[in-house]
Amino acid sequence: MTPHRIFIGFDARMPIASEVLEYSLRKHATEPLDIRLLKLPELDLKRPHDPLQSTEFTYSRFLVPHLCGFQGTALFMDNDMLAFSDVSELFHLDMKDVWLRCVKHDQKTTSALKMDGRAQTSYPRKNWSSLMLLNCAKLTSWTKENVETKPAAWLHRFESVPDDKIGELPNTWNTLDWYDDSTDLVHYTEGGPWFDRCKDHPYGAIWFQYRDELARSRSARP
Repeated sequence: MTPHRIFIGFDARMPIASEVLEYSLRKHATEPLDIRLLKLPELDLKRPHDPLQSTEFTYSRFLVPHLCGFQGTALFMDNDMLAFSDVSELFHLDMKDVWLRCVKHDQKTTSALKMDGRAQTSYPRKNWSSLMLLNCAKLTSWTKENVETKPAAWLHRFESVPDDKIGELPNTWNTLDWYDDSTDLVHYTEGGPWFDRCKDHPYGAIWFQYRDELARSRSARP
């Protein structure tokens, strides 16, 4: 079967986050995955740096339909996540009548800073774009030019997508800073345990477990 296309945000300041997320996805997958890390030098994204952006992939995530030739289905994920279930199940959701699917968080920020010291901003539909299952053929408004020039709100609030074309993903697939036996994917929104100041995150131990598994798998390769 054709591998499921997954694009993971990449930030050169914390490459291990993307790598451990990729490992966790492959560990639990029952179907082939085509995973690509969105590294800015490889994307030719000509957008001026936004002083409010907290990661290198703040805007590059919206290039995914363009990178897919506006065809098929693809998944975008922030790098500060860890998967515990088979991501293949998301690709079997019906995309016929929606342009994208996401977990529709109603998140209110309570602090000015994230746990890694970066500015915390609040805006409508916050974290909706952190994990998106995309019907690329319908997202033709997300051209490379628009990703380079449109305001942040136009992109992150899906202003070119009709509200009734934004479908749901199961809430357990983007659980904000919470982990238990029902969690399919945890999202470390306030700073992941790969940062020294966040190494004691309440759900950091499970991330270190996956990191160490990845290191052992690499050392075992011939």
